[in-house]
Amino acid sequence: MSGKSFTNGSGESYCDVLPTKQPNKSDSSPAEVVEGRLQAKENTRQPNLGRTPSRESRPSGLERVREAARKDGKLKFTALLHHVSIDLLRGSYNSLKKQAAPGVDGMTWEDYGQGLEARLADLHGRIHRGAYRAQPSRRVWIPKADGRQRPLGIAALEDKIVQYAVGTVLNQIWEEDFLGFSYGFRPGRSQHGALDALWVGIVRKKVNWILDLDIRSFFDKLQHSWLIQFVEHRVGDPRVVRLIQKWLKAGVMEQGQWNETTEGSPQGAVISPVLANLYLHHVLDLWVDAWRKKRAHGDMIIVRYADDAVLGFEHREDAEQFLEQLRERLAKFGLELHPQKTRLIEFGRYAAERRKKRGEGKPETFNFLGFSVLQKCTGKEVAWPN
Repeated sequence: MSGKSFTNGSGESYCDVLPTKQPNKSDSSPAEVVEGRLQAKENTRQPNLGRTPSRESRPSGLERVREAARKDGKLKFTALLHHVSIDLLRGSYNSLKKQAAPGVDGMTWEDYGQGLEARLADLHGRIHRGAYRAQPSRRVWIPKADGRQRPLGIAALEDKIVQYAVGTVLNQIWEEDFLGFSYGFRPGRSQHGALDALWVGIVRKKVNWILDLDIRSFFDKLQHSWLIQFVEHRVGDPRVVRLIQKWLKAGVMEQGQWNETTEGSPQGAVISPVLANLYLHHVLDLWVDAWRKKRAHGDMIIVRYADDAVLGFEHREDAEQFLEQLRERLAKFGLELHPQKTRLIEFGRYAAERRKKRGEGKPETFNFLGFSVLQKCTGKEVAWPN
């Protein structure tokens, strides 16, 4: 494979890392391999979390949860907390980044490891008798490329352990529900997988218009009331629901001052990506999938990585109608598109020719996951703007 398609700011070409073979065969999976490919038994089975043990060493209890979720998409799980065992807490501790900055408790990974078994036994007891209390996140500000800053919440180490363990349990259910075009912060999925999906979708479908979506301040605007409703769609264990509510309401500490959090989920919290995917699954993914099947008059593709999404349309009318209805859909759930960063652009093999006939300039490019879609990727006529 030669040439370039996706190029980042350092000039690195994604074209060189596109997969050249199909995934290994497996029983079944709810996840499509790439947008535009048929969902088939060849799809890889998704593990628990990115750093969890292999399927053979996974606790049988979690396997039963996953199997039940797979068999019945409407099943509500009323007993889940007992899966948060000392073994799972230990595995969660070992999966955390060892050099991560401490939260408000000042506890580092190495400090917690002193007398680890006694600490885990105490934590396990507090979780199961309802005495566990979530601590506020420590807020720090991270510079952005445009000169602004974004907030980052650093959770206390013990909160990270519990969040990782609970996320492991919940992912047994939600990974069976999530759709194949969702790639961000999911086990066994990566940015390269999302880029591959976008490339294959554009090549195999008639894509003449690209809708580059940007949800304004998504993690800050996530609505707690809606999120809990989405959690309770499959989770009927009130103890697990209360844990999630504790994390959402724990607040943030900044310069010694505690601030209440009535909406949003702190970026940097271990549980936040899991909850964000659940929120967008119900708000965006299911709605987009239904819209594509029932309302689109031509080809339509979508690839989502967390709150960053790209859609492709064959017809401009579809794209414009979709965008208008999407704004209404997001507003219902407390979200909005960024007016400057959300763009509908002409795209495809004949975009340059069409624009030239109309006396317009070269087709616009768009960025996805730090790469710019620029040029041809193979010797074929591939739909990249010049």
